[in-house]
Amino acid sequence: MDQGFFAGHRAAGQKEVTQCVWVYEHPVDFDGLRRFHHNLGYGLMGRRIERSALPFGRHRWVVDRWPSDIDIAECPRPRAELSDWVDERSQLPVDAERGPSWHLGVLPLADGATAVSLVASHYVVDGLGFVVAVADAILGNTRDFGYLPPGARTRLRAVLQDARQTARDVPQVARALVVASKLAREQARVRRTSDRSPPPRPVAVADSGDDRVVVPGITIYVGLQEWDARAAALGGTSNTLVAGLAVKLAEQMGRRRGSDSAVTLQLPISDRVEGDTRAVALSLARVSIDPTRVTTDLRDARAAIKEALTTLRQTPDTAAQLLWLAPWTPKPTFKRLVDAGFADPDFPVIVSNLGDLGSLVNRADGTPAEYLAGRGMRQDVTRGWLERIGGEMYLLSLRIGGKISITVRAYQPGAENTKPALRALAARTLAEFDLTGEID
Repeated sequence: MDQGFFAGHRAAGQKEVTQCVWVYEHPVDFDGLRRFHHNLGYGLMGRRIERSALPFGRHRWVVDRWPSDIDIAECPRPRAELSDWVDERSQLPVDAERGPSWHLGVLPLADGATAVSLVASHYVVDGLGFVVAVADAILGNTRDFGYLPPGARTRLRAVLQDARQTARDVPQVARALVVASKLAREQARVRRTSDRSPPPRPVAVADSGDDRVVVPGITIYVGLQEWDARAAALGGTSNTLVAGLAVKLAEQMGRRRGSDSAVTLQLPISDRVEGDTRAVALSLARVSIDPTRVTTDLRDARAAIKEALTTLRQTPDTAAQLLWLAPWTPKPTFKRLVDAGFADPDFPVIVSNLGDLGSLVNRADGTPAEYLAGRGMRQDVTRGWLERIGGEMYLLSLRIGGKISITVRAYQPGAENTKPALRALAARTLAEFDLTGEID
């Protein structure tokens, strides 16, 4: 899974990162922050990818303690520029193969507050893995995974070791080829018998070009007492209310399925276990929800999500066997597969719920920050690509410090794609749910 995710996105020119931001209204303990920074290099983030010596071999993890120091901004910036600085940090280079795979930055604010940003390559760690790495660093838990330093193997040793590993993988690869053949025949049969025509895609802006853009992102903070009370009143749970908010936002941004005007959600479900060293330890549940009733009744949405999660747990993931083909998949094939996934005709919205994080991960310097938010971001995205795939929408929620934090990243082809516009849309949507909150 890790190699397929990394190689597929690289072939398609994609770069995904995970970002966490702490905002301290009180003075930061910089000694504590430096201990945190040091410890991050001895957890799941303290590594990078070394490619196989064979063109069809498996990649491996190697040790990488990068970077050597915290990046502290020299000049304070106004509070109004905090969001811009967070975006700037999200676009600074991280490289899962060459390093650094993560970086930590600090910004003093003109009003006396301090912001801390941690960005890590998604090809080194996923959302829950990020939380595990942060918790370990705060607690001072340093881990030795037994990884070698980069380039520690001689060329001959690398070839021999990778060849032996490839030979051991042959039975799994053979089974994967059988599964691929069956799936291809099934897809061909569906195409022959289906009369469904794909919904029209948004018209791309004529001069969109290949200029690089940062997809607008905002963070919504709502008190947990108000949030949970509203979820209960609507017959849902905290996660269902996040899904309802996503559905309503998507409806207003035109992300509806052509066949029945429902909104499709993709829900990443973590299967990370104790001691797990995978970068990507999750599966995806998919559910479609009618947006017309979610602001007044979440029971249907709750039932649909529960059914989708049950199906995910009980249905064998036959396609997972195809991951054994990752080392053998040509780059052009990977690119076609990944591009097709992004250009999904149902315009899905990704909704990731990290749940209640307790109070530990809020303490990057050892003291509780007043605000914490997490999000996934893309680097080096072009406007033309966003227009071609029909835009995107992504939400991530977490509960900490008496608040629920919901980050929203969204782009709508041909629309006013700015943070003020997205904040206004979020405020209107919160009001539809009879909720109030801070929106940054």
